Amino acid sequence: MDVKRCSWCEKDDLYRKYHDEEWGKPVFDDETLFEFLVLESFQAGLSWYTILVKRENFRKAFDQFNYEKIADYNFAKVESLMQNSGIIRHQLKILASINNAKQFLKVQKEFGSFSKYLWNFVDVKPIVNQPKTMKDVPATTELSDLISKDLKKRGFKFLGSTTVYAFLQAIGMVNDHVHDCFCKY
Repeated sequence: MDVKRCSWCEKDDLYRKYHDEEWGKPVFDDETLFEFLVLESFQAGLSWYTILVKRENFRKAFDQFNYEKIADYNFAKVESLMQNSGIIRHQLKILASINNAKQFLKVQKEFGSFSKYLWNFVDVKPIVNQPKTMKDVPATTELSDLISKDLKKRGFKFLGSTTVYAFLQAIGMVNDHVHDCFCKY
């Protein structure tokens, strides 16, 4: 029997695995939230598939997304990352990741965790949309606009509303699996 999935993930096994095991599944731990924050910021202007292919390289290059270490990256580390062909070598995105690690730590200090800060926007209840087709999924929403604006106010970079909406989908704050997809978290 064929399993029904969202149409975007039919490209190959990497996409299907990500779709089946991660996309739309609620994430509450700060380490994973930060990983997706960085990956989504690097994805801006590129396909998510490009990021998934390079994900393990990103993990190695960015110290397993340890935001405390990343917040302390210096010029030499930026130069090293710019030479790493296994990741997206975009200096402004690399610098944004360092900046965002610093802002992430500030949010943790203020709210106790980044997760508490973020999930407070939806009263810790994922939004389940169940669109009929992927064409019914928006690129942004009022929620992504609100969170993007708040993150920018807090000093975060490369997190516009479209990027934030993709982040919210990735971490399961918004579940946009189509109505007949087998993934019903």
